Amino acid sequence: MSPRPHSLPVLALAAFAAVWLAACAAPPAAPGSSGPGVAQPAGVAAIDLQWHDAARDRTVPARLYLPEALADDRLPLVVFSHGLGGSRAGYAHLGRHWASEGFASLHVQHSGSDRALWRGDGPFAVLRNLQAAASTEHAIDRARDLSHALDALLDEPTLGARIDRSRIAVAGHSYGANTALLVAGARFDDLPGVPRTLRDPRVRAAVLMSVPPFPAGFDTASVLADVGVPTLHLTTVDDVIRVPGHGSTPADRIALYETLSGAPKWLAVFGHGGHGVFTDRGGDPVGDAVKRATREVSTAFLRTVMLERHDALDDALRVHAPLITRRAAAPTAR
Repeated sequence: MSPRPHSLPVLALAAFAAVWLAACAAPPAAPGSSGPGVAQPAGVAAIDLQWHDAARDRTVPARLYLPEALADDRLPLVVFSHGLGGSRAGYAHLGRHWASEGFASLHVQHSGSDRALWRGDGPFAVLRNLQAAASTEHAIDRARDLSHALDALLDEPTLGARIDRSRIAVAGHSYGANTALLVAGARFDDLPGVPRTLRDPRVRAAVLMSVPPFPAGFDTASVLADVGVPTLHLTTVDDVIRVPGHGSTPADRIALYETLSGAPKWLAVFGHGGHGVFTDRGGDPVGDAVKRATREVSTAFLRTVMLERHDALDDALRVHAPLITRRAAAPTAR
């Protein structure tokens, strides 16, 4: 079945309530901060970048995390997409950890669906901002932001020379996981004025945290048919979004995992933490343990699929088994 014109707005709106609560609970992480309750790895540099996409007359800010002591070998890269209302400063605990483990991590900020959404006179103004951001046009722009940022980074004379172009992954949380899926190959069918696909062929893997489901009535298998890269799916037993008409549950995220076929895939469901547990917010000891497990499991996934260290992910999942209530894997293509 072909997606309806409002499919991507529905995906975005499905994520807004949890992000609204997160934004009210804590301000965006300051530059150089990994967030409350999260240790900051030593030896990691954070470099703020800003590019302009002339074709779209659009600014694309980003923050690049790099190991300070660069080895001679080129670094594999993770390109990260924030959730609705986020920024390049968010999810620093992930970027800093990946960099401390030998990966470059490029966190892209999406104009029009970033933290500027929270500027408004009261909650109804904020809601209007969120609804405007949850448009098909913004969803397309977000996917194109990732590819443009990747182009721009690789064109940087010094920084681009440090990236291994054969080892590039995407990652994202909530609406950002949807963006990562688009770049990994989720496709449009017969949507007027919209490209059928925004897949970036340079992407070799995807880390999907709290990925939103497709709305009822969609042929999810058809939408996901061209996602041919390995994927890691992370959620929790309490990863629930309560928005009338647009709510979703962990079962929706698991169903999306189960529908994907044709490429290796892994699933881990943590037994603690709500939709915001993957962000920088901290202070809950068990939630902080889930963040640590997320960092280590995602790193092991990247090593498994991009560096061919085949036991890394299984080892990490065993280490964090006490926090995981369900896991699944299809480690070979079907």
